[in-house]
Amino acid sequence: MLYYTQMTLDRASAQRKDKNWLLTQYGDKSRWLLIHNDKNLYTEDLSQLAYLKQSQIEQLDKSQAVFLGKDEQHAYFALDVSKIELGDLRAHIDVCSDGCDDGEYRFDDMRKVGPKLEHVSASIGVLARGLCYWHKTHCFCGRCGHQNIPVEAGHARVCTNKSCNHMTFPRTDPAVIMLVTHTFKDGVERCLLGRQENWPDGVFSTLAGFVDPGESLEQAVAREVEEEAGVLVDDVQYMASQPWPFPSSLMLGFIATAKSTDIFVEQDELEQAQWFSRADLDTFGEWGDDKPGFKLTRPDSISRYLVEHWRQLPEKE
Repeated sequence: MLYYTQMTLDRASAQRKDKNWLLTQYGDKSRWLLIHNDKNLYTEDLSQLAYLKQSQIEQLDKSQAVFLGKDEQHAYFALDVSKIELGDLRAHIDVCSDGCDDGEYRFDDMRKVGPKLEHVSASIGVLARGLCYWHKTHCFCGRCGHQNIPVEAGHARVCTNKSCNHMTFPRTDPAVIMLVTHTFKDGVERCLLGRQENWPDGVFSTLAGFVDPGESLEQAVAREVEEEAGVLVDDVQYMASQPWPFPSSLMLGFIATAKSTDIFVEQDELEQAQWFSRADLDTFGEWGDDKPGFKLTRPDSISRYLVEHWRQLPEKE
């Protein structure tokens, strides 16, 4: 199962535009996810997202809250508290209020913690992170430069310049990510993986890149593979998609067949690219391993999903 794809909350897209309806979602049944400098709040042992009761955050300014959605029990909100120093934040959060269990909390990176979380919770967490990031990077109107303010429960921002009044909505950047395969003359099928210079030693991933304007997804796959590795591809087949708000992408996964095998790496794109067999991948370590040698990407990535899918397929003849 792909991580971050199990966001099961009802987004209430129509109701959330009604300020009166939104007010009814506050109160005892609301649950609050805090974000600080793009990090989510978790329980101290990092085993769960911290879903705080409204009574625990009464001292915080909730005017910039973002409605995430609701289930049968609760309405969920995200609140960016980055303007408060971490050292001062504890004084604004009641860790034991209204009979809740006493506990400690800490902020940490979703990429680090996400794979350890239950899938639905991780999906809600990245939604909160992504929307809070969008708000902090769209404070001003892209047309006239005046200040934007949040509307529609945090799912839009409107320009305060009355002669402009431009509405901005959360942006998602489409990116293709692809596993390229080829059966060589020795009868062994191999996949093409590459690595960037700033990655941990030994980590290799599927190739990826953003979709250009006026370009189909299949064209983007072919262009990116040729640009990054000099390899020509065809038979581009869609596999799956994954929300990737790190900070604001949607990853669109493909498998493609290589028409050529010689690799020509542009150093401004990749540091290295190489063909690997299934047997080669069996010797890979994991991201974060201290041991030398090749390593797979993090388990929460669609890159890893594509690689693991291919590893389970029978060899092409």
